[in-house]
Amino acid sequence: MFIKSGNNTVVKDTEVNLGWNGGMQLKSKVVLLFIVFVVLMLMTAGIILLRLTKSTEGEGTSYNSQQREPVVRSNGSWPMFHGEPRLGGYTQNILPDLLTVLWKFETNDEVKSSPVIDEGLVFIGSADSNVYAIDIENGKEVWRYKTGGGVEATACVVEDLVFIGSSDSFLYALEVKTGQLKWKYETGGKILGSANRIRSDDGEDTLIIVGSYDNKLHCLSSEDGRVVWTYETDSYVNGTPAVEDGRIVFGGCDGLIHIVSAKDGAEINLIDAGAYIAGSAAIFNGQVYVGNYENAFIKADINSGQMLWKYVESDSPYFSSPAVADGVVVFGGRDNHIQCLETDSGKVIWTFQTLGEVDSSPIICGDKVIAGCEDGRLYMVRLLDGSKVWSFETGRAIISSPAVVDEIVIVGCNDGYVYAFGPKR
Repeated sequence: MFIKSGNNTVVKDTEVNLGWNGGMQLKSKVVLLFIVFVVLMLMTAGIILLRLTKSTEGEGTSYNSQQREPVVRSNGSWPMFHGEPRLGGYTQNILPDLLTVLWKFETNDEVKSSPVIDEGLVFIGSADSNVYAIDIENGKEVWRYKTGGGVEATACVVEDLVFIGSSDSFLYALEVKTGQLKWKYETGGKILGSANRIRSDDGEDTLIIVGSYDNKLHCLSSEDGRVVWTYETDSYVNGTPAVEDGRIVFGGCDGLIHIVSAKDGAEINLIDAGAYIAGSAAIFNGQVYVGNYENAFIKADINSGQMLWKYVESDSPYFSSPAVADGVVVFGGRDNHIQCLETDSGKVIWTFQTLGEVDSSPIICGDKVIAGCEDGRLYMVRLLDGSKVWSFETGRAIISSPAVVDEIVIVGCNDGYVYAFGPKR
């Protein structure tokens, strides 16, 4: 209770007296408690907002976000197969849950080539023997260049030139803006994989590396197509070479993973993959991830050549190239599944069943994965658990691998079209 003594009030625990002074003091306490409550609510809301923001950046899952090495940002550029030289297939772009067709561009034959994007243009090849440049905003043709054979390879954009191989055995260097031929280089076999880029040893020149069905990896000057070195294997080089820290890593139809010096093409190491490799390997933190034709997906250390783990849970081969980020690796298989494994252990996190073989190489887009399928669908699933978010049916197989920039997804299709998807405008 309150005991008054002059102008002072002594507070006792035993009773509450709601006199004038006591009532005012109680009201003050109520106001103070209300202010404290509001402050706590605002702080809680701020913490929740911060966590949600981190989640949209792909850091809100249970995966080890410290392993992430973001390499492609929302800058409107996807200049080569799987986005960057290590072929990681990862972007921080967050895709909405619902995509719609923004435009479709018609070629005259199947489009197995994967798109690349730079300077507002989409570059892609077609089995009709043409290389196309398409305006990403409206899907209109900017230019086309006719090669001597079907173009299944993916382009590589370096500064003002587009480098792309053809089944006619030539690598073409075309001007980005006009499609004019600057030079072409003939190998001894068809070129089905994408080119990649490295710097010369003195740092003065950009070099282009590309594999061929002549069993060789070719290194050329980007300026004039001059041969810098070649590296010979025992069989076809079908995929795209990956590059990290002066080392080139690629698989071959000879069943080996080759590690080669970017400086002079000298062999650094060989890793027995157990069967021939049709797709491209991805490098992450000095380790290589790739699938082979005898139903195994493997992880190996580049420096030691040691096999770290092997995943064999399927009776079908792997042609899809993996995407790696956040402690997970995602790839498609001819067993009609997209699979997600832990990079540390090779243990399955989830599998997503499709209605056809998955030769298309998935892309990890923030908290989602997007990939094409031979059932004619483009699928988008959640990276966290593999649950389906969205799909679109074209009616024909999608072998092409997607490219993603600024919430826009571009992919080729065997119906002869190039598709652009994005949020409804």
